[in-house]
Order: sequence, then C-alpha cells, then structure tokens
Amino acid sequence: MKKRLLALLLALFLLLTLCACGLDTPATTSAEDGLTVYFLDVGQADSALVTCGGEAMLIDGGNVADAQYVVSALAQRGVTELQTVVATHCDEDHCGGLAGVLAKYPAGRVLCSVTEYDTKAFSDFAKYAAAQERAIEQPQPGESWGLGGATVTVLGPLRDYGDNNENSIVLRIDYGETSFLFTGDIGIEAEDELVESGADLSATVLKAPHHGSRGSSGYVFLRATAPQYGVISVGADNSYGHPTEQALSRLRDADVQLYRTDLQGTVTASSDGKTVTFTTERTATAEQINPTLKNAPASYIGNINSGVFHSDTCASLPQEQNQITFDSYEAALTAGYRPHKKCLP
Repeated sequence: MKKRLLALLLALFLLLTLCACGLDTPATTSAEDGLTVYFLDVGQADSALVTCGGEAMLIDGGNVADAQYVVSALAQRGVTELQTVVATHCDEDHCGGLAGVLAKYPAGRVLCSVTEYDTKAFSDFAKYAAAQERAIEQPQPGESWGLGGATVTVLGPLRDYGDNNENSIVLRIDYGETSFLFTGDIGIEAEDELVESGADLSATVLKAPHHGSRGSSGYVFLRATAPQYGVISVGADNSYGHPTEQALSRLRDADVQLYRTDLQGTVTASSDGKTVTFTTERTATAEQINPTLKNAPASYIGNINSGVFHSDTCASLPQEQNQITFDSYEAALTAGYRPHKKCLP
C-alpha cells in the first residue's frame, strides 16, 4: 500500500513539474501565425499565393503552360484547398493556369473582373470552376473578407474601362500594421481614379502594375501608395521590354526597394504583422534589379513660376533666378510642384 501511495505521489509531482515547465516556456510561433506571399516565377505572367492562419488564396495563375508549375508550387507549400481563387482579369497570362489549379484544388470562391470572355483559356477556367459548382463572381469595391488573421478588401475596378488591363481587380490585404496591394495590369488611368476615389492605397508591398509597363506605376499613384517594397512579375528578355525604364525610374524616385521574378525567381514576402521580410530563389544586385539607379538625379530643380520640377539633367531647366532645388522627388511633390512630363515621365 505504501509503495502504491509513493508511486502515486511521485507521478503527481512529475505532472506538476511538467505543467510548471510548460507555463515557463514561451509559446513557439508557427508559420501559420504570419502572412506569407509567394510571388511565383511564372515568366511573363502573374501568379501569387497568399497564406495566413492555415488558409490560402491564389491571385492569378499564369499562362496555360504554367498550370503544372503552379499546382506543384501549391503542393510544395502544403496547400490542400483554396479559400479564394482570383483572376484579376481575363487575359491568358493571368487566368490561363487557373483551369489546371481548379482541376486539382477545391475552391471556396472564384472571382474575376468578368464572368464571360471568348477565349479557350478563359472558357477552360470557367469550366473547371463550374465543375466545382462555383459561379465566377465579380467582386465590388468595398467588399472584404477574412483570410486567416488578414483582411482582404476589393478596391477596384471602379467602373468598366472597356479594356481588360484597366478592368483588373485591385486587392488590398491588411495584416497587422503591414499591407499588400495587388494591382493586376492596371495603367495610369485606373491608378489615378483609384487615388481620386479616396481609397486607402498605402501599402508596405506593391505588386507593381502591368509587369512594369511604361503606362503604369505613375507618380500620382506611387505617392498615394508610398510602398517600401515593390515586386515586378516579369519574364526574362520578354518582347515587351518590361520592366520599362520609365516605370523603373518612377519607382526609383519613389524610393521603392524592388524585387523581380525574372532575376530572382520566386519572391517570398513574410509578414509578422509589424515588418515584412523577403527571401528569393536567386540573388541579383540592386543595379541589376533597377538599372536606372546609376542615372538617378542628384537633385531636382523646380521652376518657381510654373510649379514644375525637373531632373537636374533636363534640357528644359528654368533660368537660374527662377530655380528652386529639392534633394528628392518626394520633397518637390510635398512642396506642391508637379513633375515635368518629358524628363520625369
């Protein structure tokens, strides 16, 4: 009897010790506690996997030929289902791979800026959504939903622009004090109207619009978004010349630290709710990522009479008595000056 009592007391002591140790040990943080965005390397196309709190959303799926790669990328990252699948618009380089994804993964919702479009890529996308009894939905500005501990909000399109690119769905994802802005292929027209709408466009990370095309990432938009980081999804040596010098110089002037899938492969951005950290498959120098850094103006010269400011090498600088010098593009904007369209396009 005494032996049994001693054994019982010993077991109770060990249990209490283990509990006490558990109380003193800080809880570990799993990957599910944060938000992670994988900007997948799909060449001259777009695809981003967003995970948070054990839930996943896919924004675009690359071209038809990218479907197997995207499916493999999801499997490698432990995805078993997708809460939301978004085709920002109906061009193949955004919706093409989604048919293959929907053939493999169940989806809670399927979104696109249109519900019908006369191409095989889009028809296959719609077919596999229908096979899951999911109608393609057109989300409206202001609509929002949760993804784990993050909040996803639709900002655009604000109207029908009559153009696939400008009609792209624009999404903002907020997680703690950090935010991500996904812009599809919008150009300066849609960018400026988003700014005029008064929407909160500020972002820690900007998925640069339209692969860094000349007609995107305008100064007005960049000032409103004020991103710390930008990611350009683009194919190596593509026939479009993306990313263009014009977009790169504007992103440089806005002091955006860039990442590019053509040079760095899949770009992974992880947020703990306070800061965002990046990892890449390959390395590249800052000047490889943005060659315009070596041509950055040392200063900007404003014309006091016209309220226009120029790069310090512009051929149309005002006469010296009408000049005012700014040490940054942002300082010139803050002073109420607007960029000269020829030297600061």
